[in-house]
Amino acid sequence: MLMPPFELYLPVSITAACEKAAELLAGGFEFDWIAGGTDLIPNYKWHINSKPHVISLANIDGLDSISMTEVGCMARLHDISESTEAHPLVASAAGKVASSLIRRNATIGGNLCLDTRCFWFNQSEEWRSSIDWCHKCDCGTGADCRVIPNQNDLCVATYQGDLAPALMVLDATVHLIGPNGPRKMPLVDFYRLDGMTKNVLEKGEFLLKVTFSADVSQMVGSYQKLRVRESWDFPEAGVAAAWVKGDRETLKVATTALESIPRRHDEQVEQAEGDIKQLAQLIFKAVKPVNNTSLPPRYRRNMIKVLVKRACSE
Repeated sequence: MLMPPFELYLPVSITAACEKAAELLAGGFEFDWIAGGTDLIPNYKWHINSKPHVISLANIDGLDSISMTEVGCMARLHDISESTEAHPLVASAAGKVASSLIRRNATIGGNLCLDTRCFWFNQSEEWRSSIDWCHKCDCGTGADCRVIPNQNDLCVATYQGDLAPALMVLDATVHLIGPNGPRKMPLVDFYRLDGMTKNVLEKGEFLLKVTFSADVSQMVGSYQKLRVRESWDFPEAGVAAAWVKGDRETLKVATTALESIPRRHDEQVEQAEGDIKQLAQLIFKAVKPVNNTSLPPRYRRNMIKVLVKRACSE
């Protein structure tokens, strides 16, 4: 499909990138950040939320660092999956994203900021217009949600990123930067339960890097993924678990591809008191997938019990 026209900017420093963002905001122009482009470019080709200006992070040196305690936003998923410096759980999760070709372009920053997906949204512009749009892309019509009819207050598009749950169970911190300066927060606080808002990024901000505590190397974990095909598809459900080896009280479990946000299940872990079968049942009750991905929500929800047991047993 034909790409809509846009103006591309290639700043060579973080300062220059923030200055360009401030300039566009001051002029009242809408714009997107682009890292690897494996999510943004297909959306632009489908004419989904395209902007007239795009700022690329590709020419900024130092954003692709990979170590046990820090991963830059431009680190390619292929490089993370092959790295001996990255935490094994992060490398494992990165290696399960899409296909080898996509992983060579996709970045950790892009994966964490992945747009939410929905059958009614991720279609061509002609297809979406034929159903009079949906709440996420209503083109000013005030259209209702097609997944949950007769309401246009909440978008239930599904977040289908792989890396977020793995980073959550490792207590990752995300560092954001924009025209108003830097800030940081735990990754568990980065997402918002709304398929349109998605996360807490303010206008002009981008995700700069992800950091971990110095003792993250003591943690071991597993990421289990349900998908239609072994190499290519977004997760239909995903579970990550991690703990300090030999200490079950440090167990953390997170899920993805079940709601509009990835979620860490600290309350359910505490209630289960080390009983993995009970934990699987508690998380099963807590998640509420909807019918807007390839596999039916009942099957995805039931598979969560299996994925939790597999992740914890590893």
